[in-house]
Amino acid sequence: MQTVTTIEALRQAVDELRAPHGGTAAATLALVPTMGALHEGHLTLVREAAKRADHVAVSIFVNPRQFGPNEDLDAYPRQLAQDAAQLEAQGVALLWAPGVAAMYPAGYATNVSVAGVSAGLCGADRPGHFDGVATVVLKLFNQVRPDLALFGEKDWQQLAVIRRMARDLDLMQPHVDAILGVPIVREADGLAMSSRNAYLSPADRAAAATLPLAMREAVARIADGQDATSTLAALEDALLGAGFASVDYAELRDADTLAPLDADNRNARLFVAARIGGTRLIDTMAIG
Repeated sequence: MQTVTTIEALRQAVDELRAPHGGTAAATLALVPTMGALHEGHLTLVREAAKRADHVAVSIFVNPRQFGPNEDLDAYPRQLAQDAAQLEAQGVALLWAPGVAAMYPAGYATNVSVAGVSAGLCGADRPGHFDGVATVVLKLFNQVRPDLALFGEKDWQQLAVIRRMARDLDLMQPHVDAILGVPIVREADGLAMSSRNAYLSPADRAAAATLPLAMREAVARIADGQDATSTLAALEDALLGAGFASVDYAELRDADTLAPLDADNRNARLFVAARIGGTRLIDTMAIG
């Protein structure tokens, strides 16, 4: 695996990976963007990428533009050597690990904002977050020029924002149809894997398992035709009763447009964000 930290070295590495050999067509390249602190969820993305392309590139960049002023930028786990070892063991060809100065050089003044799908849910609780996401992902796409890119479905709203951006800006590398969501990878007790799970104390980690359990119960009730409003209220009560400090949102939304819903339909998803022990956890599940 080659690790590069400058744009110039990245471009050379990508050209070498794509170069045809022996008259064959140019090799295909998949990108898995991450912020590091890798876990099995990330590695699942890498393995899926390897099934779909000749080579896999992974980016590791803790993007300051998607963190709010009171969020965990400084505390976010950074373990580049450990992450690199895991990626090399998975057969990743290229690790793009730029510093902040490489991504946002002096005088940087451009921001990407995606309306509509970025409103509400995490967009309401984290103002500017999805501008930071869209900006850095567009830069990563332009830098690596992948044929496809893979993202975890836990961050469903993020995936919707990226796809909307790709569609609106007529991106071809990757085309919007090649921006792929991969199902959530869960711990044995159902909690969605996340780098931020490492922040949880043992007691909070045990209580956090209430989140997927309560969500599954709510999904079953809504799919059975029970009242969504009272079901979501019961979900919030279950989380608060289990020790969660607050529930940022528990909402039913259309899976594609993210428009709010007040009842089940064929395309509904449940979205929840809740805080426990100072850690914000998010999850989503399809209805039915």
